[in-house]
Amino acid sequence: MQIRKILLFISFFLGFAALDATANPVDSLLERIDKGASRKFCTELVASDCEFYEVGYRHGKVTVRGNSYVNIAYGVHQYLKQRLGIQLSWNSMHARLPKVLPPWKKKERRETDIKYRYYLNYCTLSYSMAFWDWKRWEQELDWMALHGINLCLDIVGTDVVWRNVLLQLGYTRAEIDKIIAGPAFQAWWLMNNMEGWGGPNSDAWYDQREALQKKILKRMNELGINVCLPGYSGMVPHDARQRLGLDVSDPGMWCGYKRPAFLLPTDKRFTEIATLYYKEQQRLYGKARFYSMDPFHEGGSVEGVDLRAAGEAIMREMKRVNPEAVWVVQAWQACPHPEMIRHLRNGDMLVLDLFSESRPQWGDPESTWYRKNGFDGHNWAYCMLLNYGGNVGLFGKLQHVVDEFYKARNSRFSSTMRGVGLTMEGIENNPVMYELVCDLPWSTADADRIEWSDWLCRYVQARYGNVSNPNVIAAWLLLARSIYGCPADNVSQGCRESVFCARPSLDAKWVSSWAETVDYYEPDSVIRAARLMVEAAVDMPANANFRYDIVDITRQAVAERARLVYNEIVAAYKAHDRKMFRHSTQRFLRLLLQQDRLLSSIPDFMVGRWIKQARSIATNAAEADHYEWNARTQITIWGNRQAAEQGGLREYAHKEWSGVLRDFYYPRWRMYFDALDATFDGKPMPQFDFYAIDEAWTRRHNPYPSEAQGDAVEFAREAMAALDEAE
Repeated sequence: MQIRKILLFISFFLGFAALDATANPVDSLLERIDKGASRKFCTELVASDCEFYEVGYRHGKVTVRGNSYVNIAYGVHQYLKQRLGIQLSWNSMHARLPKVLPPWKKKERRETDIKYRYYLNYCTLSYSMAFWDWKRWEQELDWMALHGINLCLDIVGTDVVWRNVLLQLGYTRAEIDKIIAGPAFQAWWLMNNMEGWGGPNSDAWYDQREALQKKILKRMNELGINVCLPGYSGMVPHDARQRLGLDVSDPGMWCGYKRPAFLLPTDKRFTEIATLYYKEQQRLYGKARFYSMDPFHEGGSVEGVDLRAAGEAIMREMKRVNPEAVWVVQAWQACPHPEMIRHLRNGDMLVLDLFSESRPQWGDPESTWYRKNGFDGHNWAYCMLLNYGGNVGLFGKLQHVVDEFYKARNSRFSSTMRGVGLTMEGIENNPVMYELVCDLPWSTADADRIEWSDWLCRYVQARYGNVSNPNVIAAWLLLARSIYGCPADNVSQGCRESVFCARPSLDAKWVSSWAETVDYYEPDSVIRAARLMVEAAVDMPANANFRYDIVDITRQAVAERARLVYNEIVAAYKAHDRKMFRHSTQRFLRLLLQQDRLLSSIPDFMVGRWIKQARSIATNAAEADHYEWNARTQITIWGNRQAAEQGGLREYAHKEWSGVLRDFYYPRWRMYFDALDATFDGKPMPQFDFYAIDEAWTRRHNPYPSEAQGDAVEFAREAMAALDEAE
């Protein structure tokens, strides 16, 4: 009996010790990376007005100090990357650390005057995160901390707030179902662009969102990541004049959808409705220090609106909730209207210059979106948008992003530059660009200034485990000088879209309506880079990052070859050369199927993963089918017929993914090529109703695999062999 008591005491003591070891949120994060990792580091939170992290080595442990847990986590990641060759990325958030960590040779301290490192665009939360569960969110919050993110937009569960507010205003549940958007489309509803599309949402959905948001907020609070919640921007349902007797303006249409109405600040009920909103939000999720509000986003009409009064009313109601709160607003196109923000007190607003790398609004006179006075003295953040629609494709401006950052730092507007942000529309792509921008805030001193070529070499070594392979370095230099070397004057919306995903025609320049990508690199550079990666695979450790990159780069190479073959198809058809036409179309279709097979080797590139995420959060079969319809619709037709065709939204969020390539894009191209071939016999070319054809796929529920279907390196070799055959 005595021995049993002793054993129980020891067990209790060890359990308590283990709990104490992971009480520090960074230690808990380390445990999620690799069990036992927290015992190999000594992390210390130091009170300081200065944003800093410090990495050293003491008493056989790596020591990381900082003035915030986020800065400590960023310092930990710097050690992992630079000393161990462990880069934690979206495709791999786990690692095996050595039993004894090698020492850090010299204590390193970095400081920054960039107060805010901001993360997310409304679109990201729908294009990439619409169906995430807590497990996936937990990994993302770890990713944020490791990359120094300390301010993050979070719209999860805002639909619960609005449902409750609308019920209090007298709307029925059936009416609310036509107002609140569905899971894959909530970003555009909350940006005041549309209502209802993708709904209705079940009670279980609202319960899930509330519970998930509370977990997210709790973890953000533990890590010290400031949450930015959607505030009250004046949005009311489009029928608020008739239904509630409110004095509203009509912001018009957005891509074929009716926008919500804007409650005029002169209406005596503005304060009442704002108070209802914030009271309900606070009851569910507490107060925030930052609130995001974007009235008139993306072309909303301001006719009949006193913009100064509108800005003052929005600010006033936010300050009632928290006098210390900051209004976060996206600078996009004409918003925020200068008349709306000019008279607001400086220090109460943070403007996200959403597209700083291509169309800055901070006051750069060379910009096509030039604002002479910048943001009228308000604090602002230099942001990189990079990705539109969550499309798949290599793309970036390695040199230009760096140059523009330092240009802004040295401008007359630098005194109000308080942040750096990642404001992409979709994540889990082009990790090199996001790693670069996350390092910018910590490279403000002249001695630490980033030179892209040196930085890229360090990036590659860290990403692949400190393995220096000349073929890999050569491949990345080719990419940096071609597809990642997009010229400064190119302001297109993201990557050169894959012709596989284009709607079939003899003039398939782009996939989405607003792409307008011009050819700025030689396709052969990407093809040679892919060949070098495949050749290097023999000598490279097959870590998760290398597997992801070899597939992604090879995918891009196959897409480049397909575009060249497509040009041959068009030329053959116009030359009435049926033999060459048939030969080229068969090559194109074989490449498309080969691309599908290649991408099936990595879950990140499989439509099955996206659909599984959607179906997995359902509580019954009907919900699962509805969520799957949301998932399939978003990446194909996007909206109803009017929005897709006249509004231009079709395939804006297209994905070059395994499964959708085989079952959606391949049949379209084959049908089109067969019809073209028949015209050689004098048959008329049919008028295809592509919307009807595409919409049918969104209604299906055929299963797709969500786990890798083969070896990434082997499939990449096969794809390169097929690509060479297509020369």
